[in-house]
Amino acid sequence: MSIGVLGWLRLIARVLLLVGAVGLFAPFHYFWRSLRFGSPLPMWFLRLAAWVIGARVRQHAAPLKKNVMYIANHISWVDIPVLGGATGCAFVAKAELAAAPIVGWLARLNRTLFVAREDRMGIAEQINALQLAMEDTWSVTLFPEGTTTDGRSLLPFKSAMLRVLEPPPPGIMVQPVVIDYGGFGEWLGWIGDENGITNSKRVFARAGQFPVDLYFLEPFDPHDFPGRKAIAAEARARIKAKLSELLGGPPRPFAHDVAPVRFVASAQR
Repeated sequence: MSIGVLGWLRLIARVLLLVGAVGLFAPFHYFWRSLRFGSPLPMWFLRLAAWVIGARVRQHAAPLKKNVMYIANHISWVDIPVLGGATGCAFVAKAELAAAPIVGWLARLNRTLFVAREDRMGIAEQINALQLAMEDTWSVTLFPEGTTTDGRSLLPFKSAMLRVLEPPPPGIMVQPVVIDYGGFGEWLGWIGDENGITNSKRVFARAGQFPVDLYFLEPFDPHDFPGRKAIAAEARARIKAKLSELLGGPPRPFAHDVAPVRFVASAQR
């Protein structure tokens, strides 16, 4: 994929700005963490990252601030700076991400909860890690689809990573969230044969801005839905209902082998 000279200039400028921000924020974050929990630096950095990429975030309804697990649909890696910058949340991720160069380090800075599918950590350790993340960031986000889509589809939710809510820690609530990029989601989505580097290059090279709407839905008490499968089903039902409202019909079946819409100057809502 060719992004042109101007695309390369935008890409380089954005990357340099974010590298500089990491160099500025990271020392202050470590200093803050040496004194107390609750560093605001990851949220500030993610908010800046979303803005630099071009996302202009609009919130609908109010997110819970403390002791909450957000469960959201997943369209792109851009979801992370968008949602993390809006709420200051940590994220639940597969254990394999912890070993990824740079990305793993950045994830640990934000108290990411790494969950082993084979349960290598042990459920007690995972629950303890969740509680520590809650003390530090007050909120945690999970993308239970397990992969990204095109923004107009909704995959079945994988409940395995919700084992940290089996049983739920005292006082925790679940709040479903719908992330909506409108028609831009089909271009933004990391799907098909496209690798992460190519997708990131497209996003960083793109001119202009794009809107993203965050819909924070009515929270529910996970104690009312015994078992991780029931929690996942309730969250998905609420997200599907909101997506259907936004799309004017039910989410369409998702084809994993569909190629993303190619480079465009702007997106239409």
